Amino acid sequence: MRVACEILLTEEERKTLTRWSRGRSTPSRLVLRAKIVLRAAEGGLNKDIADELKTMRKTVSLWRTRFVEQRLAGLEKDAARSGRKPKARDAVARRIVEVTTRERPADATHWSTRSLAKHLNVSPSMVQRVWLANQLQPHRIKTFKLSNDKHFAEKLVDVVGLYLSPPEHAIVLCVDEKTQIQALDRTQKSLPIYPGRLGTMTHDYKRNGTTTLFAALNVLEGLVIASCMPRHRHQEWIKFLAEIDGSTPPDVDLHLIADNYATHKHPKVKRWLARRPRFHMHFIPTSSSWLNLVERWFRDITQQRIRRGVFHSVAQLEAAIMDYIEHHNETAKSYTWTAKAEDILEKVRRARKVLDKTPSE
Repeated sequence: MRVACEILLTEEERKTLTRWSRGRSTPSRLVLRAKIVLRAAEGGLNKDIADELKTMRKTVSLWRTRFVEQRLAGLEKDAARSGRKPKARDAVARRIVEVTTRERPADATHWSTRSLAKHLNVSPSMVQRVWLANQLQPHRIKTFKLSNDKHFAEKLVDVVGLYLSPPEHAIVLCVDEKTQIQALDRTQKSLPIYPGRLGTMTHDYKRNGTTTLFAALNVLEGLVIASCMPRHRHQEWIKFLAEIDGSTPPDVDLHLIADNYATHKHPKVKRWLARRPRFHMHFIPTSSSWLNLVERWFRDITQQRIRRGVFHSVAQLEAAIMDYIEHHNETAKSYTWTAKAEDILEKVRRARKVLDKTPSE
């Protein structure tokens, strides 16, 4: 004969169960469970408790056992139920993922929730839920570029070595030019920002000429040597190198990190450098502008001073650029490179392995 488990209550448990059994705002299911445990603690039999509370003996046995195993927490929360798996919905979800990742619509480059829902004869909300659950965003795309430079590894190790272990009695400079900076004047006045409204500016503009910004970033100190010139030929490049030569201590070597722009390798530039042995050129791999830290500084000046600026002339544009550089140099901080060459090479190898497996479109 099966014997119901004995229940012994602490004083705190008895107070809590009594409060639950009498509470007017307590859920009815919790009131019943509390009464069952209280009657069981008094020594009542399951059948007698079931008759008194007008419930089934199976219910009394269930909550009596649950209390013994989990105490008060077992009464407050229902046990998890597996339920029936939605086989049909799972099949539709798998089909949505498959079509999203492997097929394209006949009249577009990517699916929308409505076009895919129409194609699969499901609701757009179903497509949206599946995309959200699988982190699919067909409307978004990221750009990338793997360098095809035959000497990628050697150049990478050379440049990263300068960042991580700069030579003594030398200055490491990241150099480049930002070309075709436009002096744009808006066709109407811009409206200022105020609570509840963004700042505004017209989408159209008037071009007032262009300038080229030559910049050399001192990696260790964060200082920038810069000059604005109307063109970016080898003549202007040599002129900027001469400016670097005159702006740095003459008794230290200069290691310049630059890209592979033809101007930087012009025969006259090479002859100029040959006469100045303290200049050492280090060229980054092709399609690897991210390796030149001055590009990060170009991003900053573009976002903070150029892109939303209004300039009535090239002279005004150049004055704004030089003013920004002056303020930057007053609070300059060193640029810290942390990525090791081995880690970058491993990442590139993984990317190329994935790219080689992906069929071309």
